[in-house]
Amino acid sequence: MALYTDLPIFKHGCALLSLALDVQTQMPRIFKRSLGEKIHALCMEMLESMAMANACRGAERLQQLDNLLRHLRATTAMLRIGFDKELVSPKLWASSVELLDAIGSQAGGWRKQTLGTLSAAPAA
Repeated sequence: MALYTDLPIFKHGCALLSLALDVQTQMPRIFKRSLGEKIHALCMEMLESMAMANACRGAERLQQLDNLLRHLRATTAMLRIGFDKELVSPKLWASSVELLDAIGSQAGGWRKQTLGTLSAAPAA
Protein backbone atom coordinates (compact mmCIF):
# COMPACT_ATOMS: atom_id res chain seq x y z
CA MET A 1 0.00 0.00 0.00
CA ALA A 2 1.32 3.42 -0.97
CA LEU A 3 1.70 6.19 1.54
CA TYR A 4 -1.29 8.49 1.29
CA THR A 5 1.06 11.45 0.84
CA ASP A 6 2.30 9.90 -2.42
CA LEU A 7 -1.16 9.49 -3.95
CA PRO A 8 -2.10 11.85 -6.80
CA ILE A 9 -5.49 12.49 -5.18
CA PHE A 10 -3.77 13.67 -1.99
CA LYS A 11 -1.49 15.98 -3.95
CA HIS A 12 -4.53 17.50 -5.65
CA GLY A 13 -6.17 17.81 -2.23
CA CYS A 14 -3.16 19.70 -0.88
CA ALA A 15 -3.26 22.02 -3.88
CA LEU A 16 -6.98 22.60 -3.25
CA LEU A 17 -6.30 23.42 0.41
CA SER A 18 -3.64 25.92 -0.66
CA LEU A 19 -6.13 27.44 -3.09
CA ALA A 20 -8.76 27.60 -0.33
CA LEU A 21 -6.34 29.63 1.78
CA ASP A 22 -5.81 32.01 -1.16
CA VAL A 23 -9.58 32.31 -1.58
CA GLN A 24 -9.99 33.06 2.11
CA THR A 25 -7.37 35.81 2.08
CA GLN A 26 -9.05 37.46 -0.95
CA MET A 27 -12.50 37.54 0.64
CA PRO A 28 -13.85 40.61 2.36
CA ARG A 29 -13.63 40.39 6.13
CA ILE A 30 -17.36 39.77 6.54
CA PHE A 31 -17.09 36.49 4.59
CA LYS A 32 -13.68 35.24 5.78
CA ARG A 33 -15.01 33.64 8.94
CA SER A 34 -18.27 32.30 7.56
CA LEU A 35 -17.63 31.12 4.01
CA GLY A 36 -13.82 31.14 3.94
CA GLU A 37 -13.34 29.10 7.11
CA LYS A 38 -16.00 26.61 6.03
CA ILE A 39 -14.28 26.02 2.68
CA HIS A 40 -10.95 25.60 4.48
CA ALA A 41 -12.47 23.13 6.97
CA LEU A 42 -14.06 21.08 4.18
CA CYS A 43 -10.72 20.83 2.37
CA MET A 44 -9.12 19.59 5.60
CA GLU A 45 -11.90 17.01 5.97
CA MET A 46 -11.28 15.83 2.41
CA LEU A 47 -7.57 15.34 3.11
CA GLU A 48 -8.41 13.38 6.24
CA SER A 49 -10.88 11.20 4.32
CA MET A 50 -8.23 10.51 1.67
CA ALA A 51 -5.74 9.38 4.29
CA MET A 52 -8.31 7.23 6.07
CA ALA A 53 -9.54 5.66 2.83
CA ASN A 54 -5.98 4.67 2.02
CA ALA A 55 -5.58 3.07 5.46
CA CYS A 56 -8.92 1.21 5.44
CA ARG A 57 -10.26 -1.69 3.43
CA GLY A 58 -13.68 -2.83 2.26
CA ALA A 59 -16.79 -1.16 3.64
CA GLU A 60 -14.78 1.22 5.82
CA ARG A 61 -12.92 2.50 2.75
CA LEU A 62 -16.23 2.92 0.95
CA GLN A 63 -17.55 5.00 3.85
CA GLN A 64 -14.47 7.24 3.79
CA LEU A 65 -14.76 7.72 0.04
CA ASP A 66 -18.45 8.61 0.40
CA ASN A 67 -17.46 11.20 3.05
CA LEU A 68 -14.82 12.55 0.69
CA LEU A 69 -17.31 12.92 -2.16
CA ARG A 70 -19.86 14.58 0.17
CA HIS A 71 -17.25 17.14 1.28
CA LEU A 72 -16.24 17.64 -2.34
CA ARG A 73 -19.82 18.50 -3.37
CA ALA A 74 -20.17 20.93 -0.46
CA THR A 75 -16.84 22.60 -1.28
CA THR A 76 -17.85 22.92 -4.92
CA ALA A 77 -21.15 24.55 -3.96
CA MET A 78 -19.50 27.02 -1.58
CA LEU A 79 -16.81 28.01 -4.06
CA ARG A 80 -19.50 28.43 -6.72
CA ILE A 81 -21.49 30.73 -4.45
CA GLY A 82 -18.33 32.69 -3.70
CA PHE A 83 -17.62 33.02 -7.41
CA ASP A 84 -21.19 34.04 -8.21
CA LYS A 85 -21.03 36.74 -5.49
CA GLU A 86 -17.65 37.86 -6.88
CA LEU A 87 -15.83 36.85 -3.70
CA VAL A 88 -13.62 34.41 -5.63
CA SER A 89 -11.58 35.60 -8.59
CA PRO A 90 -12.15 33.97 -11.99
CA LYS A 91 -8.56 32.68 -11.94
CA LEU A 92 -8.98 30.96 -8.57
CA TRP A 93 -12.40 29.64 -9.60
CA ALA A 94 -10.94 28.10 -12.78
CA SER A 95 -8.12 26.48 -10.80
CA SER A 96 -10.56 25.16 -8.20
CA VAL A 97 -12.77 23.60 -10.89
CA GLU A 98 -9.77 21.72 -12.32
CA LEU A 99 -8.71 20.47 -8.89
CA LEU A 100 -12.24 19.55 -7.83
CA ASP A 101 -12.79 17.64 -11.09
CA ALA A 102 -9.50 15.77 -10.67
CA ILE A 103 -10.28 14.84 -7.07
CA GLY A 104 -13.83 13.82 -7.96
CA SER A 105 -12.69 11.63 -10.85
CA GLN A 106 -10.03 9.92 -8.78
CA ALA A 107 -12.32 9.41 -5.78
CA GLY A 108 -15.10 8.10 -8.02
CA GLY A 109 -12.72 5.62 -9.65
CA TRP A 110 -11.39 4.55 -6.28
CA ARG A 111 -14.96 4.06 -5.04
CA LYS A 112 -15.89 2.04 -8.12
CA GLN A 113 -12.82 -0.18 -7.67
CA THR A 114 -13.68 -0.70 -4.00
CA LEU A 115 -17.27 -1.63 -4.86
CA GLY A 116 -15.98 -4.13 -7.41
CA THR A 117 -13.68 -5.66 -4.84
CA LEU A 118 -16.51 -5.92 -2.30
CA SER A 119 -18.90 -7.55 -4.75
CA ALA A 120 -16.23 -10.01 -5.97
CA ALA A 121 -15.26 -11.05 -2.45
CA PRO A 122 -16.64 -14.45 -1.42
CA ALA A 123 -19.26 -14.46 1.31
CA ALA A 124 -17.89 -15.50 4.66
